[in-house]
Amino acid sequence: MSIQQLETDYLIIGSGAVGMAFADVLLTETDANIIIVDKHHKPGGHWNDAYSFVTLHQPSSFYGVSSRELCGGMIDKIGLNKGLSELASGAEVMAYFDKVMKHTFLPSGSVKYFPMCEYKGDGKFSLLLSDTSYEVKVNKKIIDGTYFKTSVPATHTPNFEIADGVKFGPLNDLPSLTKPRDGYVIIGGGKTGIDAVLWLLESQIDPDNITWIMPRDAWLIDRKNTQPSRDFFTHTIGAQATQAEAIAEAENIEDLFNRLEKGGVLMRIDPNVRPQMFHGATISSEELKQLRRVKNIVRKGRVTRLDTDKIYFGEDSISTTPNTMHIDCSARAVPVTETYDVFKGDTVVVQTVRTYQPVFSAAFIAHIEASYDDETIKNELCQVVPIPNHDKAESLANKLSAFFALYTDYRHTPYS
Repeated sequence: MSIQQLETDYLIIGSGAVGMAFADVLLTETDANIIIVDKHHKPGGHWNDAYSFVTLHQPSSFYGVSSRELCGGMIDKIGLNKGLSELASGAEVMAYFDKVMKHTFLPSGSVKYFPMCEYKGDGKFSLLLSDTSYEVKVNKKIIDGTYFKTSVPATHTPNFEIADGVKFGPLNDLPSLTKPRDGYVIIGGGKTGIDAVLWLLESQIDPDNITWIMPRDAWLIDRKNTQPSRDFFTHTIGAQATQAEAIAEAENIEDLFNRLEKGGVLMRIDPNVRPQMFHGATISSEELKQLRRVKNIVRKGRVTRLDTDKIYFGEDSISTTPNTMHIDCSARAVPVTETYDVFKGDTVVVQTVRTYQPVFSAAFIAHIEASYDDETIKNELCQVVPIPNHDKAESLANKLSAFFALYTDYRHTPYS
């Protein structure tokens, strides 16, 4: 086995959006040397494994590294996002990060990139396709850009049993289907499930042939309120004002979400079913109209087993057929629930320090790393804002309930 010695100021683990955004700020604001290590053959992280019809669900202007725009400034003129800022496709995102690496990072002479490598810890990594290993002397920090451990359908292992003979696959398989099916069962109520349903509808599948297994309904953000241009000033700033008013006036958590929905900030698929989760998924009003065409929505909890004739939810079940296609959309994008100090000695663990914005958070953390020396101050400026998910729902509600209780006491206390 060949072991090679390297030296750098910063060792960044992961060339996904987070690692790339962090490196970009270091490159712009410091004269540091950087080594980037990643298991994929190209930069882009989980985008390497994404389904072919994936797009961003937020405007392209809000994604990517600081030094190079992903957005071309266009407004979509057709489709379900018509009239709103363009949403980059997965292929466009991959090409974008490839350009950042080839035309910005590597030509600088300050960045070395090691794709197709497995990081072993303690500054050590090895090539996947040979017996060559590396040991890195890190002069400043190791940057962990893998905290989110993003899970996508293509690499996700379902947490339910699948009997032999069941037609089953991730939504990556949808474009390769060549024969009609008895029906299509979408397993998962999150953004991936939304994408699968919209793809089927756009492919002229009868909505009555779609069964959508939705363990929990979700609150959804109206994309109209997240636009970057002046033409949407009233919507974007209006939504911010509505949120502030809702927080100030709400009596409890339920009332808060009621006010946000009434103010047009949040939407839900079924007006008669109250959502139980909020992951920050963003859709257009036209997409919502399409989703509401699907009437066969199953709300029996999580799938426990797929048979050729039955789909089980513990003791409960629904019917299926051997010729029905079952599409896995059950991967949770960010499965981790623990949070840590962002800055800890010689390690930086990149987490969300701004609400469900991991890429912006990475750039912000890199700026703090470049601008401050005191670790206590750095962590004060980079306090973690956890991404909402099922495991955190109860504790998050408790925290918000405590906030509202304190705010209510304050609001009703006479001035002395």
